[in-house]
Amino acid sequence: MFDDMTILLTGGSGGLGSLICAQLMAEGARVAVLDRSPPAECSSFLQHDISTPEGLEAAAAAVALRSWDVVINLAGIQHFGPFERQSPEHLLASYMVNLIAPVRLTQAVLPEMKARGAGHIVNVGSIFGSINFAHFVTYSSAKAGLRGFSQALRRELSGSGLDVTYVAPRAVKTALNTPAVMEFAKLTQMNMDPPELIARRIVEAIRRRKKDVYFGFPESLFVRLNAIFPQLVDRALSANDRKAARLFAN
Repeated sequence: MFDDMTILLTGGSGGLGSLICAQLMAEGARVAVLDRSPPAECSSFLQHDISTPEGLEAAAAAVALRSWDVVINLAGIQHFGPFERQSPEHLLASYMVNLIAPVRLTQAVLPEMKARGAGHIVNVGSIFGSINFAHFVTYSSAKAGLRGFSQALRRELSGSGLDVTYVAPRAVKTALNTPAVMEFAKLTQMNMDPPELIARRIVEAIRRRKKDVYFGFPESLFVRLNAIFPQLVDRALSANDRKAARLFAN
């Protein structure tokens, strides 16, 4: 499926990204990783910092020069804690990396894809983008924006030969999780998937050119409930929200 395909992967140096990169390369793809630090393995490396407007524009200019079969927007950062305690610098970087960068990089590669009439945009979001969690305010809202962007773009590109996939894992056991997140997961018995499993499922979603994929039960059910009956989800999550608030009482 991926033989001789040229794939751009943002965040490919991280725990989940490196697994996705390795699997795609094992299946014959040429994978270019875009990240701040070089990965252990890739076909080529584009060193850019997409957390700043200047860094993102440099990255957009670089990717626009090449032809891509698939673009995977995976890079992400997270703040866990009271919203008012997030620094202004980290707040801006959160929206840059989690939302603005995928949108801008997609915009940069679309002209060439549309000229060929072929291409695949893959946006890796989160269950948190559909069930907007307390104490993950910027992360949840950015991923909600990414979900909306994916849907709107898919509709705009209908009939063009291009596909858009939105993938939403639940919590994954990676270095993105701070000790406070792990303590919260323990207190609330949050389900957390191994990155190896999620990497395989993301690659499978790309292979099958799926539209929207939500990983995990009962989280995938909560996504549907939250869209129709958000008050039910409010009540279901309220006890865990109070547990999280106690972590930041001081």
